[in-house]
Amino acid sequence: MKGTDVLAEGFGRVREVVHEVVDGLSADELNARVDPAANSVAWLVWHLTRVQDDHVADAAGGEQVWHTGGWADRFDLPLPADATGYGQSPSQAGKVRVASGDVLLGYFDAVHERTLGFVHALSAAELDRVVDEGWDPPVTLAVRLVSVLSDDLQHAGQAAFVRGLLERRG
Repeated sequence: MKGTDVLAEGFGRVREVVHEVVDGLSADELNARVDPAANSVAWLVWHLTRVQDDHVADAAGGEQVWHTGGWADRFDLPLPADATGYGQSPSQAGKVRVASGDVLLGYFDAVHERTLGFVHALSAAELDRVVDEGWDPPVTLAVRLVSVLSDDLQHAGQAAFVRGLLERRG
């Protein structure tokens, strides 16, 4: 199996979890916070998608789906246009609210498709390309994509946990 196939399999697993978490939740459930400082399912899925979109667009040398696909307008969040959720306060995170899971899954699926297209087009040599010299050792494209995958899986798992808490509360 090629490295790009492994990456695609990993991103596919993120997609499975995201859909399992979001499917069937009401807007109230998606936006619910189990305490005032906790992240909602909506924020967790939005954030993991924003980070993937941001990092893959940068690696591909292109624009983010957030902007090119009109998702920033569809979400209409009271946040800076390039916000990804990184470093947000609980108050800022609470501003990420959705009317339904459709917008979350629509954006996620658009980013997922772009990510898969990008990953499948990569060669082994391209995975070794240094994309960030600010670390020691410098970060290669393969390491950056694994980092995004790891972050996505963690946040998808957190969203699944929040969904479970909401379901237990009844």
